[in-house]
Amino acid sequence: MKTKVTVYNQQKDLPLSSSSIKNLTSALLSALEISCEEIILHFVSTKKISELHATFFNDPTTTDCISFPLDETILGEVFVCPETAINYSKKHNLDPYTEITLYLIHGILHLLGYDDLTPPEKKKMRRKEKWCLTLLTQKALTLKKEEKNNKEK
Repeated sequence: MKTKVTVYNQQKDLPLSSSSIKNLTSALLSALEISCEEIILHFVSTKKISELHATFFNDPTTTDCISFPLDETILGEVFVCPETAINYSKKHNLDPYTEITLYLIHGILHLLGYDDLTPPEKKKMRRKEKWCLTLLTQKALTLKKEEKNNKEK
């Protein structure tokens, strides 16, 4: 079963290609051997992610991503903040698209039950994130800037 990847790009901080997000996510779910009908991805502003963080985690600060697991049919929803990736990338001389890919991986791993609250859990999650990022890089699947000339299908 091919998973439907629904993308809502509700931010203007970083141009993103919906098709590259969908291709990357589908490849990642396949590599992780995850079968579900749908996963929903939101790319949101700092204001929106801070509101979600305050509402659901009683913490009004900004964060990189937030995940909400649902069920076997819809794996869950992941909210990613590109502005957080841009700011982190500038400080550490990294590519913001790679950083967003890492946030997306991180969010999906949370949907699958991975956690990073204790040092052993965090170590296990970081190993899996690195494995996922390496796999996607080897397959040349990266998030890309939205192309204005091509209409996406």
